Amino acid sequence: MKKKILNILKYIAFTALGGLLFWLVYRDQDFSKIWNTLTHEVDYRWIILSLFFGLLSHVSRTLRWKIALEPLGEHPKTINAFITVMVSYFMNLLLPRMGEFVRCGMLSRYEKIAFSKLFGTVITERIVDVLMLLISFSIVLVLEFDKIIHFGKENPQVVNNVKAILQSPYLWGGLVAAILGLLYYLHLSKKKGGKNKLEEVFNDFVQGVKSVLAMKRYKAYIAHTIFIWFMYFMMLWMVFFSLPFTNELNPLAALTTFVMASFGMVAPVQGGIGAWHFMAEKTLGLYGIESANGKIFALLAHTSMNSMIIVAGVICVILIPIVNRNYNPKEKEE
Repeated sequence: MKKKILNILKYIAFTALGGLLFWLVYRDQDFSKIWNTLTHEVDYRWIILSLFFGLLSHVSRTLRWKIALEPLGEHPKTINAFITVMVSYFMNLLLPRMGEFVRCGMLSRYEKIAFSKLFGTVITERIVDVLMLLISFSIVLVLEFDKIIHFGKENPQVVNNVKAILQSPYLWGGLVAAILGLLYYLHLSKKKGGKNKLEEVFNDFVQGVKSVLAMKRYKAYIAHTIFIWFMYFMMLWMVFFSLPFTNELNPLAALTTFVMASFGMVAPVQGGIGAWHFMAEKTLGLYGIESANGKIFALLAHTSMNSMIIVAGVICVILIPIVNRNYNPKEKEE
C-alpha cells in the first residue's frame, strides 16, 4: 500500500514539474498564432516522414537488443521485443524511467527470461546511448564552439543546474551508500553460507551486462547504435522542413538543436516536457529564430514524436497478449 502511494506521489510530482516547466516556457505566448501556424503553415508530409524515421529507430533498437541477448542463449520473438520496446517509451511518458522496468518485465513474462538478465542488457544499452549523446555533443562542440559558448552565457541557469547536480553530496553520498550496503549484504550472506535471492539476481544482472562484451556480432550492435542515433537526428531534421521559418536552416543547425534538446530529456519529467521545449527554443535562437517561432517548432516536434509513441504504445499494450495467446517460449524455433 505504501509503495503504491509513493508511486502515485512520484507521478504527481513529476507531472507537476513537467507542467510547471511547460507553463514557464509558453505562458506569454499567443496561442491563436500558434494554432494558426499549426493548422495553416505546417507541411505535415514532412512530419509523416519524420515519424517514419522514428519508427525505423525503434525497429533498429529492437534488433540491437536481440543481438545483446544472444550470448545469454536467449532468442525472443522479434515482435515481442519490438512491442516491449514501444511500451517502454509509452510508460516513460507516464512515469520517468519506469519504461525500462516495464520493458524487461513484459519480455520476461512472455519469453520466460530472467528479469535481471534483461535489465543488465538494458542498463548497458543506456550507457551506450549516453556515450552516443556525449559523442554527438563533442562533434557539435567542435563544429559550433562559438554557439555553444554563447548558449552557456545566455542561459547560465542551465549550466548552474548541471553543476549543482554533479556536485550534489546527496547524489554521490547516496550512490556510495547504496554500493556499500549491497556489498555488505552480500558479505553477510556468504558468511552464512549458500546463495540468496539477491545474490542470484545480482549475478544475473552482471551476466546481462557482460553479454554485450561477449557478443559475436558486435559490429552489428555498433551499426545499429549509429543507425538509431542517425534516425533520431533525421526525425528532428525533417520537422525543420515542415515550417517556413526553419526550412532554410542547414543540417548543422538541426544537429545542434537535436543534441542540445536531447539533454532536456535527462530532466526527471515525462518525455522531457518543458525542458526539451526550452532547450530546443533557446538553441534555435542561436540561429536567428525568434523565440515565439522557436517555441512553435518545439511544440510541433515534441508533440508529433510523443503522439506516435502514445498511439503505438496503446496498440502494443493491447496487442501483446493477443500475439502470445498460444505461444510457448520453450517450443520456439531458433
